[in-house]
Amino acid sequence: MFVILVYDINQKRVARVLKKSRQYLYWVQNSVLEGEILESNYTKLKIELGEIIDKEEDSIIFYTFRTTKYSKRETMGLKKGGDANII
Repeated sequence: MFVILVYDINQKRVARVLKKSRQYLYWVQNSVLEGEILESNYTKLKIELGEIIDKEEDSIIFYTFRTTKYSKRETMGLKKGGDANII
C-alpha cells in the first residue's frame, strides 16, 4: 500500500516522531512523509507512533492508497526531502 503521513506534533516530541516515521517512509517536506509500506509495517508504525505522541495534544493523519496507478504528484518550488532517506 502507499501511505502519506502528515503530522502536527508538539516540539518536545517532533524529532522522535520524524525519526520513527523515517524508518518506514520517505521524508518529503516539513511534517510530511510518504512511501510504499507493507500492511504489517503500517500497523507496527501506528503502534510505535502511538507510544510517542500525546493523544490530547498531537495529531497524525494517514492517507492510505491501495495503488498509485491513478495518482499524480507534482512539486512546485524547492524540492525537500527525497526518496533516499529511509534509515
